[in-house]
Amino acid sequence: MYEKLHELEDKIGYTFKNFKHLRRSMTHSSYANEYRIQKIYNNERLEFLGDAVLEIVTSDYLFATYPNHREGDLTKMRASIVCEQTLALAANDIDLGSYILLGKGEEKTGGRHRASVVSDAMEALIGALYLDGGLESAKAFITKYILKDIKNKQLFYDSKTILQEVVQSDYTGELVYEVIGEMGPDHDKRFIVEARVGDEVIGTGHGRTKKAAEQEAAYNALMKTQQDE
Repeated sequence: MYEKLHELEDKIGYTFKNFKHLRRSMTHSSYANEYRIQKIYNNERLEFLGDAVLEIVTSDYLFATYPNHREGDLTKMRASIVCEQTLALAANDIDLGSYILLGKGEEKTGGRHRASVVSDAMEALIGALYLDGGLESAKAFITKYILKDIKNKQLFYDSKTILQEVVQSDYTGELVYEVIGEMGPDHDKRFIVEARVGDEVIGTGHGRTKKAAEQEAAYNALMKTQQDE
């Protein structure tokens, strides 16, 4: 277990002075319950702290980087960066799910790959970095792993809205999303969705919920539209 967490330290380029902060950030409530660890020692408190740190660092970055953007635009950009799905994508870049300590039940039901679990762990890790190394350590991590590809994050976050506008402008038919398949057992199901205009399939997406699959289908449709242009 400790060897695995040291591997995570190497991956993110930070060695914890107090290793307990890292271990707690990776301790899911299901693991704490199974091993009868006090609730305050799971990662939920660190998640609370990390969420606040992420918001202030992201706000500071956007405020400095986009001096001509209005408050509403900055708020929308921040929401696209700190939402569950984009945090989960950032977590996937460092395979964070493989380091989370999960209870057997949560493990069995696919928790290691669930967006809500890995995004919460990402925020908890930020909280642990803040406690252990201060704001600069947390800021360095956020800048490296989260504050990148902002245009793509915003496009992904707004993909369904943007695609609807594109379809209204460039197509004569109506945009619909259709579930064309399901994969996996009931406790770890993935949906396959097509974005269609009439008989034309303009994008396909996969997700653990129909909404997530629709969002990915819309994003892929927009990417295809850009490539065609």
